[in-house]
Amino acid sequence: MSFIKTDDISVRLTSVFMKLVGLWMATERSEQRIRNITVGYTLVAIMFAMWLQTTDMYYSWGDFSACLFDACNILSLTMPFIKILVLLAHKEDFFRLIFYLQRKFLHGNYNDYERKIVISCKRKCTFFICFFTLFTLATVASYIINPLVANIGRNESDRVLPFNMWIDLPLTVTPYYEIIFVLQVLSLYHIGISYFCFDNFLCIMNLHVAGQFRVLQYRIANMPDLMDKVKQSGDKILNTGSSCLANECYSIFKKYIRQHQALIAYCGKLEEVFSLIILEQVLMFSLLICLDGYQVLMANASTSIRVIFICHILACLCQLLMFTYSCDCIIRESASIATAAYKGPWLILPMSTSGRMMRKDLTLIILRSHIPCCLTGKGFFVVSLETYTSVLSTAASYFTLLRQRETP
Repeated sequence: MSFIKTDDISVRLTSVFMKLVGLWMATERSEQRIRNITVGYTLVAIMFAMWLQTTDMYYSWGDFSACLFDACNILSLTMPFIKILVLLAHKEDFFRLIFYLQRKFLHGNYNDYERKIVISCKRKCTFFICFFTLFTLATVASYIINPLVANIGRNESDRVLPFNMWIDLPLTVTPYYEIIFVLQVLSLYHIGISYFCFDNFLCIMNLHVAGQFRVLQYRIANMPDLMDKVKQSGDKILNTGSSCLANECYSIFKKYIRQHQALIAYCGKLEEVFSLIILEQVLMFSLLICLDGYQVLMANASTSIRVIFICHILACLCQLLMFTYSCDCIIRESASIATAAYKGPWLILPMSTSGRMMRKDLTLIILRSHIPCCLTGKGFFVVSLETYTSVLSTAASYFTLLRQRETP
């Protein structure tokens, strides 16, 4: 399936951007060929931009502000490049995660209360993704507008490009200037899309998994399926005897256990696919936020350059909050399964075979929930909201070191 049929704005928007990058499902060989070409173009665009920045850093060596500008850009290019390579290596697993999201989470069989939980997850996804996408595209637009503003009132021989290009050609003269300008803008736009689309999908999957844990809490604590069966049978189950009620209750409880196991397995697959990406992001966020803050507050930069890095630092802060909050939701909601299980109707069940088995399985669920599901940075650390504060603290430390360099 090449498109997810859903009314969720965040999923539909992110799937469109994923197609533009090339990492999406295909139904036909011709469509798959287009996807492969698009991925190749994305990688070429990133490598072209990295070549521009590394050569500019080489020729600008000794100019501290220019080197910091190039360092920010190189770090921003490295992140999507690593993400694409990791997801290409886990492409089949990534597509299975998307299929499962569509089949079980977006189009599950819910009652009114459960549907409210899913709608709440969709609203959170839309909020985070719209803000992150807006700040990232604003950063891209700032890079494009900066040379246009700088060229106002300049001669043709003095025009500037979005990024310095060190080749032996008259780049300020028509048509070389226009050709290089378009090439840089196309590359920049594609890099901007690849910068946020993978994080958007990770946020969507994390928040929906957390929502499914909330749905499971409600089901375990209230047994809505059992109540539906009682209504359909006209209280026949209750009139037959408590033993029959225990059998029905345990049968439904086993279905909830399988749902819990499926969610744990889904989190494990998320960890397998995204753990290296998370490690890379957390390590680079401290540097990016520090360098962006320096460009905004300390460097002798123009107003247009400050606008670029204001948009960039806002995008970084939103991106960091988005995936740390979504990971924290998984931790909290998966751990809350234990409380929901204890609130279940096991107290009214007799000590029959089904009653004893249900109590035993309930104890196992409580014990398992004491080890909450989580995503880690390749096993080195657990990602939660504490990670957000730790990254900001580290970025502040780096910023202090840069400030000391400015001190005479």
